[in-house]
Amino acid sequence: MTATSPLQSGLVVANYGRHFLVETSGGRRLICHSRGKKSQALVGDRVLWQASGAEGTIEKIEPRRNVLYRQDEVRVKSFAANLDQILILIAAQPEFSSSQLSRALIAAEAEHITAIIALNKSDLVEPFARAWEWLLPYRQMHYGVLPLSLRAPTLATSCAALPPEGALAPWGGPASLDHVRALLRGKTTLVLGPSGAGKSTLINLLAPNALAQTGELSQALSSGKHTTTATTLYWVDDERSTALIDSPGFQEFGLQHIEPAQLAAYMPDLKAHVANCKFYNCSHLHEPGCGVISAMKSAENAGAISANRYKIYSELFAELSASKKY
Repeated sequence: MTATSPLQSGLVVANYGRHFLVETSGGRRLICHSRGKKSQALVGDRVLWQASGAEGTIEKIEPRRNVLYRQDEVRVKSFAANLDQILILIAAQPEFSSSQLSRALIAAEAEHITAIIALNKSDLVEPFARAWEWLLPYRQMHYGVLPLSLRAPTLATSCAALPPEGALAPWGGPASLDHVRALLRGKTTLVLGPSGAGKSTLINLLAPNALAQTGELSQALSSGKHTTTATTLYWVDDERSTALIDSPGFQEFGLQHIEPAQLAAYMPDLKAHVANCKFYNCSHLHEPGCGVISAMKSAENAGAISANRYKIYSELFAELSASKKY
């Protein structure tokens, strides 16, 4: 009778459907498979696994702190688990979608995950200035917006790109890579962003061995046949205390898991005015005495809600309400 291998603890660092890459406490990585037909593990999960030859089987997923996910009318897409924060990278060009940005932020708020917004390509002065102004409502919320220039030759040290004629840009110049590292230090951060925003460049700058790690994954998974859409965790430091998770799938961000009545609570600029509503179950769409509508109409006042953000709320409320009807 063959003795059963003991359960060992590990961290899921890559997800390829029913195949996972699990890292042991000693830093060794091996392929593990899910038990049964349904794959439940996510990158960032702490798991108990059992050895089976050169590979392993995931036997148990430890309790999670959170999961960032999106849900449309057809399926649920889970990004990662046990996150400290997300970094949403957008760029002055190509133009980003404020609706998609808001959806990602709402999903993070619902899971109590800190969000950082980074705006890339500050070297494109005029497009960046327009994007910076468009992001004013987000800069006034607790997110802030981090200006970046990932193409600047001095990025690795000071990011000291200057605006025309040496004048100080409205955003004060791009942040240094050291400043970005400080924001990420000691945390597990999911990096999201649309195509062309510079996500791969940022990850390779912050985790210089990311390409080497990707090569190791490809070799482990038969020359990379699964690597094109994989969610992957990269260590930024040798101590393995700071992690970046790269995940595809930012283009569509369904929020069907959010209740319409809770939507305003996940939008900080609206939430600040909900207490001023006359009715406790106010939808913030048409009711008299609505604090949100009042704040939206008084655009000149500090703390006012922008027309674009209110439009995003209205459209999302209608979308989520329609999905709840049977």
